[in-house]
Amino acid sequence: MTNIHPTAIIEDSVTLGQNVSVGPYCVLSGSAKIGDNVKLHSHVVIAGDTHIGEATEIFPFASIGHIPQDLKFHGEEAKLRVGKNNRIREYVTMNPGTEGGGLFTHVGDNGLFMAGAHVAHDCIIGNNVIFANNATAAGHCEVGDYAIIGGLAGIHQFVCVGAHSIIGGMSAVENDIIPFGSAIGNRAYLGGLNIVGLKRRGFDREAIHTMRKAYRMLFSEEGTLKERVEDVNETFADHEEVQQILAFIKKDSQRSLCLPKP
Repeated sequence: MTNIHPTAIIEDSVTLGQNVSVGPYCVLSGSAKIGDNVKLHSHVVIAGDTHIGEATEIFPFASIGHIPQDLKFHGEEAKLRVGKNNRIREYVTMNPGTEGGGLFTHVGDNGLFMAGAHVAHDCIIGNNVIFANNATAAGHCEVGDYAIIGGLAGIHQFVCVGAHSIIGGMSAVENDIIPFGSAIGNRAYLGGLNIVGLKRRGFDREAIHTMRKAYRMLFSEEGTLKERVEDVNETFADHEEVQQILAFIKKDSQRSLCLPKP
């Protein structure tokens, strides 16, 4: 029972799933593939090798899958994959990848992308994320599951934002944010753990208390960061969330780690 408004333009190369709704003046082109139960409100434009997962809803004037805003892009074939159950509001832009980043941009499931949000080329965006109004992720960024990016916040290219973290509105993020972290400011600094988010997602008091103790050890003024990481690893060897933070710190990254204010 696909419902296509007569003013919509859909190229023959586009694939539509079952029970898809395409509103007035939408334009679908290229090898776009629209999953089951997707709803496109009016004036949505989807282009290129773009897949939209089932039950995703896209609001007017969103631009999904057009070429990256990267001067190094020369027309190479690139992909954009958007998962299921996402809500993509007005004027959101999402771009496919580039040759310099694997030709692939991925957006997970159950995300909320408020008006004006931007996901640039070669980004990897996790599940259950929230991009508030005009929040932007530059090229090659990684955003973990359940992360919240505040309104008007900008994430520098190649920055990694850990799972369950939160970035305050109007922050300029140029360094990696640890999982469960809370960052704010221009330039953003680490302000602690995302305690409110942890409580909302069912982390018990003991787990939160343990993470706070590990956080204080990691970012104390004694010794080097490497030494503190080793101490925390030994002290909290059996704690899953603390080990997740340590793994994030240890991984290779093109950006420095976002730290608390001195």
